[in-house]
Amino acid sequence: MSKVSVVIIAKNEEKQISDCLKSVQWADEIVILDDYSTDKTVEIAREYTNAIQQRKMDVEGTHRNYAYSLTKNEWVLSLDCDERVTPELATEIDRVLESNTDYNAYAIPIKTFIGKRWVRYAGYYPARKTRLFKKSCFRYEDAGVHPRIFLDGKCGDLEGDILHYAYEDFADVVNRLTKQTTLEARKWIQDGRKVSFLKILRKFVDRFIKFYFLRKGYKDGLIGFMFSFFHSLYQLLSYAQYWEMKHGR
Repeated sequence: MSKVSVVIIAKNEEKQISDCLKSVQWADEIVILDDYSTDKTVEIAREYTNAIQQRKMDVEGTHRNYAYSLTKNEWVLSLDCDERVTPELATEIDRVLESNTDYNAYAIPIKTFIGKRWVRYAGYYPARKTRLFKKSCFRYEDAGVHPRIFLDGKCGDLEGDILHYAYEDFADVVNRLTKQTTLEARKWIQDGRKVSFLKILRKFVDRFIKFYFLRKGYKDGLIGFMFSFFHSLYQLLSYAQYWEMKHGR
Protein backbone atom coordinates (compact mmCIF):
# COMPACT_ATOMS: atom_id res chain seq x y z
CA MET A 1 0.00 0.00 0.00
CA SER A 2 0.98 3.63 -0.49
CA LYS A 3 2.40 5.59 2.44
CA VAL A 4 -0.78 6.82 4.14
CA SER A 5 -1.24 7.84 7.77
CA VAL A 6 -4.71 7.28 9.19
CA VAL A 7 -5.64 9.76 11.93
CA ILE A 8 -8.49 8.94 14.32
CA ILE A 9 -10.00 11.37 16.83
CA ALA A 10 -11.34 9.56 19.93
CA LYS A 11 -13.24 10.17 23.16
CA ASN A 12 -14.89 7.33 25.11
CA GLU A 13 -15.41 5.18 22.01
CA GLU A 14 -14.82 1.67 23.38
CA LYS A 15 -17.88 0.36 21.50
CA GLN A 16 -16.78 1.71 18.10
CA ILE A 17 -13.01 2.04 17.90
CA SER A 18 -12.12 -1.63 17.34
CA ASP A 19 -14.20 -1.93 14.13
CA CYS A 20 -12.80 1.37 12.90
CA LEU A 21 -9.22 0.21 13.46
CA LYS A 22 -9.85 -3.17 11.85
CA SER A 23 -10.92 -1.38 8.66
CA VAL A 24 -7.58 0.46 8.31
CA GLN A 25 -5.03 -2.23 9.13
CA TRP A 26 -3.71 -1.78 5.58
CA ALA A 27 -2.41 1.71 6.39
CA ASP A 28 1.29 2.45 6.80
CA GLU A 29 0.61 4.30 10.06
CA ILE A 30 -2.33 4.74 12.44
CA VAL A 31 -2.30 7.76 14.77
CA ILE A 32 -4.91 8.24 17.50
CA LEU A 33 -5.51 11.51 19.33
CA ASP A 34 -7.57 10.73 22.41
CA ASP A 35 -9.46 13.30 24.48
CA TYR A 36 -8.63 11.65 27.83
CA SER A 37 -11.13 8.82 27.52
CA THR A 38 -12.33 7.33 30.81
CA ASP A 39 -13.43 4.00 29.32
CA LYS A 40 -11.35 1.31 27.54
CA THR A 41 -10.80 3.29 24.33
CA VAL A 42 -7.03 3.65 24.74
CA GLU A 43 -6.60 0.08 25.99
CA ILE A 44 -8.35 -1.27 22.89
CA ALA A 45 -6.47 1.08 20.58
CA ARG A 46 -3.10 -0.21 21.84
CA GLU A 47 -3.95 -3.59 20.32
CA TYR A 48 -3.65 -1.93 16.90
CA THR A 49 -1.15 0.92 17.23
CA ASN A 50 1.37 2.47 19.60
CA ALA A 51 0.99 5.94 18.06
CA ILE A 52 -1.46 7.25 20.66
CA GLN A 53 -1.41 10.72 22.18
CA GLN A 54 -3.83 12.48 24.49
CA ARG A 55 -4.98 16.08 24.29
CA LYS A 56 -8.03 17.88 25.61
CA MET A 57 -10.45 18.80 22.83
CA ASP A 58 -10.75 22.57 23.07
CA VAL A 59 -11.44 23.91 19.58
CA GLU A 60 -12.32 21.24 17.01
CA GLY A 61 -10.38 22.73 14.12
CA THR A 62 -7.26 23.27 16.25
CA HIS A 63 -7.54 19.77 17.73
CA ARG A 64 -7.74 18.12 14.31
CA ASN A 65 -4.86 20.16 12.89
CA TYR A 66 -2.70 19.09 15.82
CA ALA A 67 -3.60 15.43 15.21
CA TYR A 68 -2.49 15.66 11.57
CA SER A 69 0.85 17.19 12.62
CA LEU A 70 1.67 13.97 14.51
CA THR A 71 1.90 11.84 11.36
CA LYS A 72 5.09 10.76 9.63
CA ASN A 73 3.56 10.63 6.13
CA GLU A 74 2.48 13.48 3.87
CA TRP A 75 -0.81 11.82 2.88
CA VAL A 76 -3.38 11.63 5.68
CA LEU A 77 -6.76 9.90 5.88
CA SER A 78 -8.91 11.47 8.60
CA LEU A 79 -11.53 9.35 10.39
CA ASP A 80 -13.78 9.35 13.43
CA CYS A 81 -14.29 6.25 15.58
CA ASP A 82 -17.80 5.62 14.25
CA GLU A 83 -16.50 5.35 10.68
CA ARG A 84 -15.19 2.41 8.64
CA VAL A 85 -13.17 2.29 5.41
CA THR A 86 -14.57 -0.14 2.85
CA PRO A 87 -12.14 -2.52 1.06
CA GLU A 88 -13.10 -0.81 -2.21
CA LEU A 89 -12.04 2.57 -0.85
CA ALA A 90 -8.76 1.21 0.51
CA THR A 91 -7.90 -0.21 -2.93
CA GLU A 92 -8.88 3.04 -4.63
CA ILE A 93 -6.72 5.13 -2.29
CA ASP A 94 -3.71 2.96 -3.05
CA ARG A 95 -4.34 3.21 -6.78
CA VAL A 96 -4.73 7.01 -6.96
CA LEU A 97 -1.71 7.71 -4.75
CA GLU A 98 0.48 5.38 -6.80
CA SER A 99 -0.49 7.32 -9.93
CA ASN A 100 1.46 10.50 -9.02
CA THR A 101 -1.77 12.43 -8.79
CA ASP A 102 -2.05 16.18 -9.43
CA TYR A 103 -4.62 16.54 -6.67
CA ASN A 104 -3.67 17.58 -3.14
CA ALA A 105 -6.85 16.18 -1.58
CA TYR A 106 -9.80 13.91 -2.28
CA ALA A 107 -13.43 14.06 -1.20
CA ILE A 108 -14.94 10.71 -0.19
CA PRO A 109 -18.62 9.64 -0.17
CA ILE A 110 -20.00 9.18 3.35
CA LYS A 111 -22.61 6.45 3.79
CA THR A 112 -24.50 7.35 6.98
CA PHE A 113 -26.49 4.92 9.12
CA ILE A 114 -29.01 5.23 11.95
CA GLY A 115 -28.86 1.88 13.66
CA LYS A 116 -28.57 -0.55 10.74
CA ARG A 117 -30.55 1.64 8.32
CA TRP A 118 -28.74 3.57 5.59
CA VAL A 119 -29.96 7.16 5.19
CA ARG A 120 -30.00 7.32 1.40
CA TYR A 121 -31.66 10.66 0.75
CA ALA A 122 -32.27 14.10 2.32
CA GLY A 123 -28.75 15.14 1.35
CA TYR A 124 -27.04 12.31 3.22
CA TYR A 125 -25.52 10.48 0.28
CA PRO A 126 -23.04 10.76 -1.25
CA ALA A 127 -22.36 13.90 0.87
CA ARG A 128 -18.65 13.80 0.02
CA LYS A 129 -16.19 15.18 2.58
CA THR A 130 -12.53 16.01 2.13
CA ARG A 131 -10.87 13.27 4.19
CA LEU A 132 -7.76 12.30 2.22
CA PHE A 133 -5.18 15.05 1.79
CA LYS A 134 -1.58 16.19 1.83
CA LYS A 135 -1.10 17.61 5.30
CA SER A 136 1.21 20.38 4.05
CA CYS A 137 -1.62 21.70 1.85
CA PHE A 138 -4.57 21.30 4.20
CA ARG A 139 -5.85 22.74 7.46
CA TYR A 140 -9.06 23.36 9.32
CA GLU A 141 -10.27 26.74 10.49
CA ASP A 142 -9.67 27.24 14.21
CA ALA A 143 -13.38 26.99 15.00
CA GLY A 144 -15.28 24.89 17.54
CA VAL A 145 -18.15 23.80 15.31
CA HIS A 146 -18.25 23.01 11.58
CA PRO A 147 -14.75 24.42 10.94
CA ARG A 148 -14.08 25.37 7.33
CA ILE A 149 -11.41 23.70 5.25
CA PHE A 150 -8.49 25.59 3.70
CA LEU A 151 -6.78 23.72 0.86
CA ASP A 152 -3.88 24.71 -1.37
CA GLY A 153 -4.41 23.02 -4.73
CA LYS A 154 -7.11 20.90 -6.35
CA CYS A 155 -9.48 18.41 -4.76
CA GLY A 156 -10.59 15.28 -6.61
CA ASP A 157 -13.43 12.81 -5.93
CA LEU A 158 -13.18 9.17 -4.92
CA GLU A 159 -15.97 6.61 -5.41
CA GLY A 160 -15.36 4.16 -2.55
CA ASP A 161 -17.34 4.80 0.64
CA ILE A 162 -16.63 5.61 4.24
CA LEU A 163 -19.34 3.90 6.32
CA HIS A 164 -20.55 6.23 9.07
CA TYR A 165 -22.44 4.55 11.92
CA ALA A 166 -23.51 7.91 13.20
CA TYR A 167 -26.59 7.31 15.33
CA GLU A 168 -27.99 4.48 17.42
CA ASP A 169 -31.56 5.75 17.17
CA PHE A 170 -33.62 8.95 16.95
CA ALA A 171 -32.98 9.74 20.63
CA ASP A 172 -29.27 9.72 19.87
CA VAL A 173 -29.84 12.15 16.98
CA VAL A 174 -31.70 14.56 19.28
CA ASN A 175 -28.99 14.39 21.97
CA ARG A 176 -26.24 15.15 19.47
CA LEU A 177 -28.32 17.88 17.88
CA THR A 178 -28.64 19.60 21.26
CA LYS A 179 -24.87 19.53 21.80
CA GLN A 180 -24.09 20.76 18.30
CA THR A 181 -26.59 23.63 18.43
CA THR A 182 -25.17 24.74 21.78
CA LEU A 183 -21.75 25.07 20.14
CA GLU A 184 -23.32 26.81 17.14
CA ALA A 185 -25.04 29.37 19.39
CA ARG A 186 -21.77 30.07 21.20
CA LYS A 187 -20.05 30.60 17.86
CA TRP A 188 -22.72 33.14 16.86
CA ILE A 189 -22.11 35.00 20.12
CA GLN A 190 -18.32 34.92 19.73
CA ASP A 191 -18.56 36.15 16.13
CA GLY A 192 -20.88 38.98 17.16
CA ARG A 193 -23.48 37.73 14.71
CA LYS A 194 -26.88 39.40 14.76
CA VAL A 195 -29.61 36.86 14.12
CA SER A 196 -33.34 37.52 13.95
CA PHE A 197 -36.14 35.07 14.66
CA LEU A 198 -37.81 35.78 11.31
CA LYS A 199 -34.59 35.03 9.43
CA ILE A 200 -34.20 31.76 11.30
CA LEU A 201 -37.84 30.83 10.74
CA ARG A 202 -37.36 31.36 7.01
CA LYS A 203 -34.26 29.17 7.08
CA PHE A 204 -36.20 26.50 8.95
CA VAL A 205 -38.82 26.34 6.20
CA ASP A 206 -36.31 26.64 3.35
CA ARG A 207 -34.18 23.83 4.74
CA PHE A 208 -37.11 21.46 5.08
CA ILE A 209 -38.18 22.12 1.50
CA LYS A 210 -34.60 21.65 0.32
CA PHE A 211 -33.93 18.35 2.08
CA TYR A 212 -37.37 16.74 2.00
CA PHE A 213 -38.44 17.69 -1.51
CA LEU A 214 -35.41 18.81 -3.57
CA ARG A 215 -33.02 16.23 -2.09
CA LYS A 216 -35.77 13.61 -2.08
CA GLY A 217 -35.98 12.86 1.64
CA TYR A 218 -39.53 11.67 0.98
CA LYS A 219 -38.08 8.56 -0.69
CA ASP A 220 -36.74 7.38 2.69
CA GLY A 221 -40.14 7.32 4.37
CA LEU A 222 -40.14 8.23 8.06
CA ILE A 223 -36.34 8.34 8.19
CA GLY A 224 -36.25 10.84 5.32
CA PHE A 225 -38.90 13.00 6.96
CA MET A 226 -37.18 12.98 10.35
CA PHE A 227 -33.73 13.81 8.99
CA SER A 228 -35.15 16.60 6.82
CA PHE A 229 -36.85 17.92 9.95
CA PHE A 230 -33.62 17.63 11.99
CA HIS A 231 -31.75 19.60 9.31
CA SER A 232 -34.33 22.35 9.69
CA LEU A 233 -34.53 22.13 13.47
CA TYR A 234 -30.78 22.75 13.74
CA GLN A 235 -31.27 26.43 12.90
CA LEU A 236 -34.23 26.84 15.26
CA LEU A 237 -32.52 25.16 18.22
CA SER A 238 -29.36 27.16 17.62
CA TYR A 239 -31.39 30.37 17.68
CA ALA A 240 -33.25 29.37 20.88
CA GLN A 241 -29.95 28.82 22.69
CA TYR A 242 -28.46 31.95 21.15
CA TRP A 243 -31.46 33.92 22.49
CA GLU A 244 -30.99 32.46 25.97
CA MET A 245 -27.28 33.30 25.98
CA LYS A 246 -28.01 36.88 24.89
CA HIS A 247 -30.82 37.48 27.38
CA GLY A 248 -29.80 35.23 30.27
CA ARG A 249 -31.48 32.00 31.26
